[in-house]
Amino acid sequence: MSHTPFVLTDELRAAVASFFERIPFNRLLGIELDELSAERVTMHLPMKPELIGNFVQGILHGGVISTLLDVCGGAMALIGAFDKHQHLSSQERMTRLSKLGTIDLRVDYLRPGRGQRFTATAVLLRSGNKVAVVRSELHSEDGTLVAVGTGTYLTG
Repeated sequence: MSHTPFVLTDELRAAVASFFERIPFNRLLGIELDELSAERVTMHLPMKPELIGNFVQGILHGGVISTLLDVCGGAMALIGAFDKHQHLSSQERMTRLSKLGTIDLRVDYLRPGRGQRFTATAVLLRSGNKVAVVRSELHSEDGTLVAVGTGTYLTG
């Protein structure tokens, strides 16, 4: 069985962007999409006072860090699922992908989240018919690796 190479069309890219921009919590935090491709997803988050976890040192809250890694990983899992489900009709594909959810997320906090802008990137490690595994990283604007995450997502 041959597999057609996956191309993330502008239409699919817009669908993924719309899906994540419509989540109220993502908007509340201020998460912004930078790159959506078949190889990588990149998002960033500007620091604001409401996101501080340690008010003495002014560092990003750990829950915000894990959320950003999870959101970025979920977008990458969704793109991987588009590839796996490209043989389905648009309606059936959207029905399956509407069930996207996090099964497991492991976060390793490596350094304090200091800075004014944080960037998350995610790459697909494995995408199956029902589950995807994604690796994510969070960097501060000076390039410091703040945290890494491995997420497992239900995709179908």
